[in-house]
Amino acid sequence: MNIAVIPARGGSKRIPRKNIKNFCDRPMISYAISAAIESTIFDHIVVSTDDAEIAQVAESFGAETPFLRPMELANDYTATAPVVAHAIEMCRKRGWVVENVCCIYPCVPFIHAIDIGEALKTLRDSDADYCFPVAHYPSPIQRAFKLLQNGGIQLLYPDFELTRTQDLDVAYFDAGQFYWGEADAWLRNPRIHSNSVGYVVPNWRVVDIDTIEDWTRAEILAAAITRIKDSR
Repeated sequence: MNIAVIPARGGSKRIPRKNIKNFCDRPMISYAISAAIESTIFDHIVVSTDDAEIAQVAESFGAETPFLRPMELANDYTATAPVVAHAIEMCRKRGWVVENVCCIYPCVPFIHAIDIGEALKTLRDSDADYCFPVAHYPSPIQRAFKLLQNGGIQLLYPDFELTRTQDLDVAYFDAGQFYWGEADAWLRNPRIHSNSVGYVVPNWRVVDIDTIEDWTRAEILAAAITRIKDSR
């Protein structure tokens, strides 16, 4: 059995109620739910939340909320893996034979259903515990630097200061959209980025929405995508 687990707590601080805040006229969490439904590979789409309103919205878009998440797993410091492990345990108590689990984050308006299915294939073709989407950094990280208090520049990797850009290895980052893993992997290995395999997605449709500025950028990108689609 394949299940999706969408972790959506109610206590977002930087963007209050962001998981159900309207994004392009739809609650944000609806994009994750719709992509999971469109993928057609899940027996159950479960939203793990501590919030009754989020549960109601999630159910209205086709997800299930068979339990409420305990408060100790709904604070600012709770990691992803314990939340998913709790969901697996609760689902197994209901008699579900949970085999593969995809944790889909709730704020992913540019997620594609096809990526969810292809990433599962990538996981099955590997010996890794997890598979998740990655995108390449737009600039070489070997040229990264930090800004000092006096405004000066300090290179993080001075050995690469004179290396040509085309000679530097491309670096990738976690797209922060979803994570596939076998149920037993979620229960025994909380380090999602260890023993994993990446599934590459275009970096232009990867947004990490943590602040109002991030939200505004995502809205601008969504509007641009809509204009391009409408012009075709």
